[in-house]
Amino acid sequence: MVSPLTHDDPQALGSYTLLARLGGGGMGTVYLGRSPKGRMVALKTVHTHYAEQAEFRSRFQLETDAARVIGGRYGAQVIDADPLGPTPWLATEYVLGPPLDDAVALAGPLPEQTVRALGSGLCDALAQLHRSDVVHRDLKPSNILLTALGPKVIDFGIARAVGDDRLTRTGAAAGTPAYMSPEQVAGGEHTAAGDVFALAGVLVFAATGRPPFGGGQPADLLYRVRYADPDLSGLPGGTAHRTGAVLRQESRTTARHRGAGGAAPRGHRSRR
Repeated sequence: MVSPLTHDDPQALGSYTLLARLGGGGMGTVYLGRSPKGRMVALKTVHTHYAEQAEFRSRFQLETDAARVIGGRYGAQVIDADPLGPTPWLATEYVLGPPLDDAVALAGPLPEQTVRALGSGLCDALAQLHRSDVVHRDLKPSNILLTALGPKVIDFGIARAVGDDRLTRTGAAAGTPAYMSPEQVAGGEHTAAGDVFALAGVLVFAATGRPPFGGGQPADLLYRVRYADPDLSGLPGGTAHRTGAVLRQESRTTARHRGAGGAAPRGHRSRR
């Protein structure tokens, strides 16, 4: 949601004039900015106390690299970045389109055909990442923007290259409980299959308005992610079959060996 700049906000970053706040969180703030030529951009920054830590600067550089990998077709195109400046920042295209969670909150669950199209676009986006050996690790409704040309995946703050052990201590258990894979919950390696697991959860949310393992206290939710079957009630038959093939307990052994090129892509194939 767009809000005015506060007295603590900078007026500019690099050559970009800041116009408003687009959002923020514990790690940093996202601003609406304008380039010298008038192009509108989204500028993500890291809070000062994190910018002073070499680990978080490295994480920000990894986020920038991952955003470049996914490109403008499936994500927000990277325009400019300064991960080494006093205030590290990343400028991407300003994407016109609501996050999936906001869209569902305002208009309700998506029709089955729309969910299928969403799944197809997201699988293509993940495949683009996975072909470059990058995993997102935090795919969730608020990180998916709905645009006229299809979904775009954003926020690569905890993405990392497959096999890259940098920042493992600070990032290994990171994620959003409702959409974390069982391996991620257990502190294990989050592979491409973990992104596919999260994708299935996102599609359940899109079709029903709720995550597949419910809500409540984080500890209870994480337990259900590891040991319970998902709640697929209310899902159309085809969607329930495909997402269940990823999320159900009996399917997870196979899921560990699949990535975005396996059973989930385009929402048309199952593991059964």
